[in-house]
Amino acid sequence: MYAIVDIAGKQFKVTQDQFVYAPKMEGEEGASVEFDKVLLLDNEGKVEVGAPLVKGAKVSGKILGHVKGDKVVVFKKKRRKGYKVKNGHRQEFTKVLIEGISK
Repeated sequence: MYAIVDIAGKQFKVTQDQFVYAPKMEGEEGASVEFDKVLLLDNEGKVEVGAPLVKGAKVSGKILGHVKGDKVVVFKKKRRKGYKVKNGHRQEFTKVLIEGISK
């Protein structure tokens, strides 16, 4: 059984006992979260597509921690002008364990 869920504007294909790195959410480690924006639900070959959401479907999870992603280097340069700027960015994510999918 799997579901396609909208978490903070991004879509994830989730199954039970799977880890998801979602955009940073409010909540402390160990807190439970529920996602009710289920776009598609597959129950052993029986596919249910929402219009736009599947009614009554929920995905429950547990926050395992807040982590940072890999560093992305942003380098800007204009040739022959002496202009160089180097910046870095690390996106913050929330690690979520998907505990169950219910209809």
